[in-house]
Amino acid sequence: MARVKIVKPEAVEDPAVAGIFQWVTQMEGAVPNHFYVEMNFPEFFVAKLGATKVLWEAGELSMEEIQHVGILVSRDNGCPYCTAAFCTILTHGLGTAEDYVKTLVAEGAGLVADPRLATLLDFSLKVNRNPGGTSDEDIAALREVGLTDKGIVQLVHLVSDFGSYNRLNLALDTDYDYRDMWRTLAFG
Repeated sequence: MARVKIVKPEAVEDPAVAGIFQWVTQMEGAVPNHFYVEMNFPEFFVAKLGATKVLWEAGELSMEEIQHVGILVSRDNGCPYCTAAFCTILTHGLGTAEDYVKTLVAEGAGLVADPRLATLLDFSLKVNRNPGGTSDEDIAALREVGLTDKGIVQLVHLVSDFGSYNRLNLALDTDYDYRDMWRTLAFG
Protein backbone atom coordinates (compact mmCIF):
# COMPACT_ATOMS: atom_id res chain seq x y z
CA MET A 1 0.00 0.00 0.00
CA ALA A 2 1.33 3.41 -0.96
CA ARG A 3 3.00 5.40 1.80
CA VAL A 4 1.13 8.56 0.78
CA LYS A 5 -2.44 9.12 -0.34
CA ILE A 6 -3.55 8.11 -3.82
CA VAL A 7 -5.21 11.43 -4.67
CA LYS A 8 -7.95 10.76 -7.22
CA PRO A 9 -9.79 14.02 -7.79
CA GLU A 10 -13.47 13.77 -8.68
CA ALA A 11 -13.00 16.60 -11.16
CA VAL A 12 -9.86 18.08 -12.66
CA GLU A 13 -10.15 21.83 -12.99
CA ASP A 14 -6.52 22.69 -13.76
CA PRO A 15 -6.14 22.57 -17.56
CA ALA A 16 -2.47 21.53 -17.23
CA VAL A 17 -3.40 18.51 -15.08
CA ALA A 18 -6.32 17.68 -17.39
CA GLY A 19 -3.94 17.72 -20.36
CA ILE A 20 -1.47 15.43 -18.58
CA PHE A 21 -4.25 13.01 -17.65
CA GLN A 22 -5.56 13.04 -21.22
CA TRP A 23 -2.10 12.28 -22.64
CA VAL A 24 -1.36 9.45 -20.20
CA THR A 25 -4.76 7.90 -20.84
CA GLN A 26 -3.99 7.90 -24.55
CA MET A 27 -0.55 6.34 -24.02
CA GLU A 28 -1.42 3.86 -21.26
CA GLY A 29 -5.17 3.36 -21.46
CA ALA A 30 -5.84 4.87 -18.01
CA VAL A 31 -4.34 7.23 -15.45
CA PRO A 32 -1.99 5.07 -13.34
CA ASN A 33 -1.50 5.39 -9.58
CA HIS A 34 1.87 7.12 -10.01
CA PHE A 35 0.10 10.22 -11.30
CA TYR A 36 -2.27 10.20 -8.33
CA VAL A 37 0.70 9.92 -5.94
CA GLU A 38 2.23 12.95 -7.68
CA MET A 39 -1.03 14.86 -7.09
CA ASN A 40 -0.03 15.19 -3.42
CA PHE A 41 2.22 18.02 -4.69
CA PRO A 42 0.21 19.34 -7.67
CA GLU A 43 2.42 22.37 -8.28
CA PHE A 44 5.46 20.17 -8.80
CA PHE A 45 3.44 17.53 -10.67
CA VAL A 46 2.66 20.05 -13.41
CA ALA A 47 6.25 21.31 -13.56
CA LYS A 48 7.81 17.83 -13.48
CA LEU A 49 5.51 16.35 -16.09
CA GLY A 50 5.97 19.47 -18.19
CA ALA A 51 9.73 18.95 -18.11
CA THR A 52 9.29 15.27 -18.95
CA LYS A 53 7.11 16.24 -21.91
CA VAL A 54 9.86 18.53 -23.22
CA LEU A 55 12.42 15.73 -22.83
CA TRP A 56 10.15 13.32 -24.69
CA GLU A 57 9.05 15.65 -27.48
CA ALA A 58 11.68 18.31 -28.18
CA GLY A 59 14.95 16.40 -28.45
CA GLU A 60 16.69 14.14 -30.92
CA LEU A 61 15.57 10.76 -29.60
CA SER A 62 12.41 9.12 -30.91
CA MET A 63 9.61 8.23 -28.51
CA GLU A 64 10.43 4.54 -29.07
CA GLU A 65 14.08 5.09 -28.17
CA ILE A 66 13.04 7.01 -25.05
CA GLN A 67 10.78 4.19 -23.87
CA HIS A 68 13.56 1.65 -24.38
CA VAL A 69 15.80 3.79 -22.15
CA GLY A 70 12.99 4.07 -19.58
CA ILE A 71 12.43 0.33 -19.48
CA LEU A 72 16.07 -0.61 -19.05
CA VAL A 73 17.00 2.18 -16.63
CA SER A 74 13.94 1.36 -14.50
CA ARG A 75 14.78 -2.33 -14.55
CA ASP A 76 18.39 -1.49 -13.68
CA ASN A 77 17.14 0.56 -10.71
CA GLY A 78 14.90 -2.27 -9.51
CA CYS A 79 11.64 -0.41 -10.11
CA PRO A 80 8.87 -2.79 -11.23
CA TYR A 81 6.34 0.04 -11.35
CA CYS A 82 8.23 2.20 -13.83
CA THR A 83 9.47 -0.77 -15.84
CA ALA A 84 5.85 -1.78 -16.40
CA ALA A 85 4.79 1.79 -17.14
CA PHE A 86 7.30 2.19 -19.95
CA CYS A 87 6.53 -1.29 -21.30
CA THR A 88 2.88 -0.22 -21.41
CA ILE A 89 3.67 2.98 -23.27
CA LEU A 90 5.87 1.12 -25.77
CA THR A 91 3.21 -1.53 -26.46
CA HIS A 92 -0.13 0.21 -25.89
CA GLY A 93 0.76 3.79 -26.79
CA LEU A 94 3.30 3.21 -29.54
CA GLY A 95 2.14 -0.12 -30.94
CA THR A 96 5.39 -2.04 -30.52
CA ALA A 97 4.92 -5.82 -30.67
CA GLU A 98 4.37 -7.21 -27.18
CA ASP A 99 6.60 -10.24 -27.84
CA TYR A 100 9.51 -7.93 -28.63
CA VAL A 101 8.95 -5.89 -25.46
CA LYS A 102 8.64 -9.07 -23.36
CA THR A 103 12.04 -10.20 -24.62
CA LEU A 104 13.55 -6.74 -24.09
CA VAL A 105 12.41 -6.52 -20.48
CA ALA A 106 13.48 -10.09 -19.73
CA GLU A 107 16.85 -10.08 -21.50
CA GLY A 108 17.92 -6.43 -21.63
CA ALA A 109 20.04 -4.46 -24.06
CA GLY A 110 21.76 -7.52 -25.50
CA LEU A 111 18.62 -8.17 -27.54
CA VAL A 112 18.86 -4.90 -29.48
CA ALA A 113 20.29 -5.31 -32.98
CA ASP A 114 19.96 -1.68 -34.12
CA PRO A 115 23.41 -0.06 -33.62
CA ARG A 116 22.01 3.38 -32.71
CA LEU A 117 19.58 2.02 -30.13
CA ALA A 118 22.18 -0.35 -28.70
CA THR A 119 24.61 2.58 -28.27
CA LEU A 120 21.93 4.72 -26.59
CA LEU A 121 21.03 1.92 -24.19
CA ASP A 122 24.62 1.02 -23.32
CA PHE A 123 25.37 4.69 -22.60
CA SER A 124 22.19 5.12 -20.55
CA LEU A 125 22.96 2.15 -18.34
CA LYS A 126 26.55 3.31 -17.87
CA VAL A 127 25.39 6.80 -16.86
CA ASN A 128 22.76 5.32 -14.57
CA ARG A 129 25.32 3.15 -12.76
CA ASN A 130 28.35 5.42 -12.78
CA PRO A 131 27.87 8.89 -14.29
CA GLY A 132 31.42 9.90 -13.36
CA GLY A 133 32.74 6.97 -15.38
CA THR A 134 31.56 8.50 -18.65
CA SER A 135 34.45 8.79 -21.09
CA ASP A 136 35.25 10.83 -24.18
CA GLU A 137 34.86 7.57 -26.11
CA ASP A 138 31.31 7.16 -24.80
CA ILE A 139 30.40 10.63 -26.08
CA ALA A 140 32.13 9.98 -29.40
CA ALA A 141 30.04 6.80 -29.81
CA LEU A 142 26.86 8.85 -29.35
CA ARG A 143 28.02 11.31 -31.99
CA GLU A 144 28.75 8.41 -34.35
CA VAL A 145 25.10 7.33 -34.15
CA GLY A 146 23.86 10.83 -34.93
CA LEU A 147 23.45 12.69 -31.66
CA THR A 148 24.52 16.31 -31.38
CA ASP A 149 25.21 18.08 -28.12
CA LYS A 150 21.45 18.59 -27.73
CA GLY A 151 20.74 14.86 -28.03
CA ILE A 152 23.55 13.97 -25.64
CA VAL A 153 22.21 16.39 -23.02
CA GLN A 154 18.70 15.06 -23.64
CA LEU A 155 19.83 11.48 -23.08
CA VAL A 156 21.61 12.26 -19.79
CA HIS A 157 18.54 14.16 -18.59
CA LEU A 158 16.32 11.23 -19.58
CA VAL A 159 18.36 8.84 -17.44
CA SER A 160 18.08 11.27 -14.54
CA ASP A 161 14.35 11.82 -15.11
CA PHE A 162 13.62 8.10 -15.19
CA GLY A 163 15.74 7.63 -12.07
CA SER A 164 13.71 10.26 -10.22
CA TYR A 165 10.45 8.49 -11.08
CA ASN A 166 12.01 5.19 -10.00
CA ARG A 167 13.00 6.66 -6.65
CA LEU A 168 9.58 8.20 -6.06
CA ASN A 169 7.69 4.98 -6.80
CA LEU A 170 10.10 2.79 -4.85
CA ALA A 171 10.33 5.06 -1.79
CA LEU A 172 6.58 5.66 -1.62
CA ASP A 173 5.66 2.09 -2.57
CA THR A 174 3.19 3.20 -5.23
CA ASP A 175 0.39 0.65 -5.55
CA TYR A 176 1.23 -1.46 -8.60
CA ASP A 177 -1.56 -1.19 -11.19
CA TYR A 178 0.01 -2.64 -14.33
CA ARG A 179 -0.04 -6.15 -15.76
CA ASP A 180 1.81 -8.57 -13.48
CA MET A 181 3.49 -10.03 -16.55
CA TRP A 182 5.84 -7.02 -16.81
CA ARG A 183 6.90 -7.26 -13.17
CA THR A 184 7.46 -11.02 -13.44
CA LEU A 185 9.49 -10.77 -16.65
CA ALA A 186 11.75 -8.06 -15.22
CA PHE A 187 12.16 -9.28 -11.66
CA GLY A 188 11.09 -12.91 -11.50
